[in-house]
Amino acid sequence: MIRTDALDQLPVRTAVPALRRALDDRGVAVLCAPPGTGKTTLVPLVLAGLTGEGPPRRVVVAEPRRIAARAAARRMAWLLGERTGERVGFTVRGERVVGPDTVVEVVTTGVLLQRLQRDQELSGIDVVIIDECHERHLDADTVAAFLLDVRAAIRPDLRLVAASATTDAQGWARLLGDAPVVEAQGVSYPVEVVWAPPVRPVKPPHGMRVDPALLTHVASVVRRALAERDGDVLCFLPGVGEIGRVAGQLSGVAAQVLQVHGRAPAAVQDAVLAGSSEERRVVLATSVAESSLTVPGVRTVVDSGLAREPRTDHARGLSALTTVRASQAASRQRAGRAGREAPGAVYRCWEQAEDGRLARFPSPEIKVADLAAFALQAACWGDPEASGLALLDAPPAGAMAAAHEVLAAVGAVGPDGRVTERGVRMSRLGLHPRLARALLDGAAAVGGRRAAEVVALLSEEPPREYGDDLAAALRTARQGKDSYAARWRQEVRRLSSSSKGAGGGASGPDDAAVGLVAALAFPERVARARGEGAFLMASGTGAELRDGSRLRSAAWLAVAVADRPAHAASARVRLAAVIDEDTARLAAGHLRFAGEEVRWDGQDVVARRVERLGAIELSARPLKQPEPALVREALVEGLRREGLGLLRWTRDTGQLRERLAFLHRELGAPWPDVSDEALLDRTEQWLEPELSRARRRSALAGIDAGQALRRLLPWATGEAARLDELAPERIEVPSGSRIRVEYGGAQPVLAVKLQELFGLQETPRVAGVPVLVHLLSPAGRPAAVTADLASFWREGYRAVRAELRGRYPKHPWPEDPTTVEATRFTKARLRRE
Repeated sequence: MIRTDALDQLPVRTAVPALRRALDDRGVAVLCAPPGTGKTTLVPLVLAGLTGEGPPRRVVVAEPRRIAARAAARRMAWLLGERTGERVGFTVRGERVVGPDTVVEVVTTGVLLQRLQRDQELSGIDVVIIDECHERHLDADTVAAFLLDVRAAIRPDLRLVAASATTDAQGWARLLGDAPVVEAQGVSYPVEVVWAPPVRPVKPPHGMRVDPALLTHVASVVRRALAERDGDVLCFLPGVGEIGRVAGQLSGVAAQVLQVHGRAPAAVQDAVLAGSSEERRVVLATSVAESSLTVPGVRTVVDSGLAREPRTDHARGLSALTTVRASQAASRQRAGRAGREAPGAVYRCWEQAEDGRLARFPSPEIKVADLAAFALQAACWGDPEASGLALLDAPPAGAMAAAHEVLAAVGAVGPDGRVTERGVRMSRLGLHPRLARALLDGAAAVGGRRAAEVVALLSEEPPREYGDDLAAALRTARQGKDSYAARWRQEVRRLSSSSKGAGGGASGPDDAAVGLVAALAFPERVARARGEGAFLMASGTGAELRDGSRLRSAAWLAVAVADRPAHAASARVRLAAVIDEDTARLAAGHLRFAGEEVRWDGQDVVARRVERLGAIELSARPLKQPEPALVREALVEGLRREGLGLLRWTRDTGQLRERLAFLHRELGAPWPDVSDEALLDRTEQWLEPELSRARRRSALAGIDAGQALRRLLPWATGEAARLDELAPERIEVPSGSRIRVEYGGAQPVLAVKLQELFGLQETPRVAGVPVLVHLLSPAGRPAAVTADLASFWREGYRAVRAELRGRYPKHPWPEDPTTVEATRFTKARLRRE
């Protein structure tokens, strides 16, 4: 029996007619409706014709999270007076509850991606709703791009709705071809903002780490909220670990403490979403409760101000979630949860002054995440570069290049970037390509069941209490009675059926099997010990184990999970398995290098025959007769690293280089560019044959840089003969002295005693450029600077004369210096002569 009263109370009902018209006219629409208005539950039922309005249609609702997909299906079934699996069902990874009469199916975006790859037409589906599209999850962006392709090419009748909990919908409207934007007004009550920063400063988050002092403060704010406010309290924390720690600090509060996250048991999720009238509740939740789920009874929100976002360090091969400050948009969404049913309050655990410095919106996953899975989906779709996909943000070129390297290494794409048959199979496993490779190749080596067990552990990191030893974590999961172990067993069953035919039965001990599968998944992270719990991974990144880890005595590890704290030189190993060198060689064979290595080691040329596994040196012996071309490259690298100062430079050579730089700057060609970069790019033109004859650092010091530089002079055009004319090394001044010109600055400088310029009317020039004259006292100290000597004689000389005349009375100081003869001598010397 349909719960008509509950349906009629959902605020989104007022927007349904406009949404119907938009879909009838254009086939696409953007629906903006605040959390709690019913956009996730009423709209699919209406569009499917299950509320008695409109023709019957089959509707698919795509949710970003499994917990939201299950909850939405259960809520819609409840509104119809049914159980899930009848007219409303759901499908998430490893779980499908649908029946022959199902017309509304709620799926995760990942499941919908798999379905699109198998059936691009989405046969039998009339409407697709992409829910919570404002969160900018990568799978949701990809699903939207694929669906737009489908509508344009083969299913113009397919109706598409992008549903958002925010009013920032114009980007989605443009993406959907200027789709109409339909807005629903939610019923919201005033929410008082209470700023509740910690009394003492806390450390900012880095990696997965959150300062325990902040979590203690959040727990105290929850207690304060319980004391000051009525109703239930919803507290936002970044992850499962933080939820557990805060829950531990809330023991004894006069309320039921519930934990909501993607790993929470279904019974707990149901209890949170059902509400309670018997006792107060404290709901500790991740960002899943920002918009995907409505938690009834909440009057107060406590916001830690933190969230988790994916980050990828492509250079080091490390991908993980990292803790960040929540955006302003997320903070608004969280606060709004307190005003859904009555006036409420939000306690924000940061300074009010910090609020304006927060990012406006969360980072789109496509900008920050590992793109290997996305690149594989795009390749399977027939667009390996994703250049033809309608995306709100283009994937970063560097991240896509790194993704293609991973796909090529695991055999998912060929040399042309197009997907292989193996890649198609990997894409249908519902795993990251690295884990798909580990499952397929691991099954052949250790058996399908054991490979599935290890990959299931790697696809959802086990709880911290399982420890950092992957093999021990496997044994714990097999015996475990907790919710993680239950989900793990479910995933093992799914993966075991997916990998059938990939290999034979199990062989060898568990520990060896676990290490091999982990190494196959992350070959760049095979690591060799270098003492005191420290390891070097094949990627070149250092890795360290925590004190007390049983893995510290291992010679080799396959690192499954690691993060690198800000400013730390090494990554921290959170999960790894013991392996031997043979396993490392097998898993990371594509990283093996064996051959002659001639390089600059920071001090000199080193020539060896080496074998490496990525950055890990397996063996090395000196090379007596290295290839001359390789030696030359190493010497050039040394010059690049340490500078051209490795050559022999004299003062005259340095001035020659400055003169040439001046002429190049002022006159251009044919005068050469003699900057470091230009000279290092043209070593064959000025450092030969000396450079090719050199074998070590000491030989560089024997190369005369001045003689070498002269090879760059424009001899062929005859201009070289004009070097001393255009940029003379010295200029003769009226006193007869030949004064050196300094060319190292922006303007040539002539430093000369003032009296030696008496009688000179105009400033000397070189290459048409007036020199900057530094006028010196008889003792050689600076007295004045001018680039216009005539102006100085008229306007500046009088003041300088007054000062110097008293200090140096033995020297001539005529009133008109332009009419007397220049001199280097005192008045007495002049009289004697």
